[in-house]
Amino acid sequence: MKNAHLWTETKVVRVRNRFAPSPDSRILGIGSRVAVSCQVPHYYAAIRDHARGRLLDLGCGHIPYYEMYRSITTETMCVDWDNTFHKNTLLDAVVDINKPLPIESDSFDTVLLMDVLEHVAHPFELIAEISRVLRPGGKLILGVPFFYWLHEQPYDFFRYTEFALAYMCESNALHVISLAPYGGIPEILADLTGKCICALGKVPGVAYVSVCQIILASRISRSLSRRTNRLFPLGYTLVAGK
Repeated sequence: MKNAHLWTETKVVRVRNRFAPSPDSRILGIGSRVAVSCQVPHYYAAIRDHARGRLLDLGCGHIPYYEMYRSITTETMCVDWDNTFHKNTLLDAVVDINKPLPIESDSFDTVLLMDVLEHVAHPFELIAEISRVLRPGGKLILGVPFFYWLHEQPYDFFRYTEFALAYMCESNALHVISLAPYGGIPEILADLTGKCICALGKVPGVAYVSVCQIILASRISRSLSRRTNRLFPLGYTLVAGK
């Protein structure tokens, strides 16, 4: 990572031995905290168990997951689209991810692609490029939303089922190691309700998020989530190997 000494936590922060959404509404909107709180444990588990060696953080933004992987990898390359309004001094390369990656084949042990694939106009081509740049035995760690509102318009192109994700990987010489939904009906309803309440202002939004954390942690909510997440996933986490 370029200028790694300048890196700071953004939408995800470490809280003792776990990770949580940032409480800073300037970094992470209150309406997004329910969804991020659902994602984070799944993303952390996948990164902790599978990230190794030389890692490519593709579509990295401000590298929110760096703290999760920096102690278990040997080198990080951070790549993202250009943003002329907010220059990112942490990027090693500014790349149009919709085009072939200017990266040597068989050069990375891990590729991280978190909440990026839905913004890619040619997803099959990108997965093929990821397969190309991965070394034999390397792994792709991917996260995508499913039941989620439009975001980063007009560059929000797709939502993927688990079957589409598996097919894209298997069509490009990547075998699926794990593919699991995160969130179910309780999390989807909480996220949608939270976004509506946050439209009323910051104070009701903060209060709602606090109440949600208690409700979603309840035994009834967790049981309903497990029973519904296959048909009604908030999103998916995938790990695939070359």
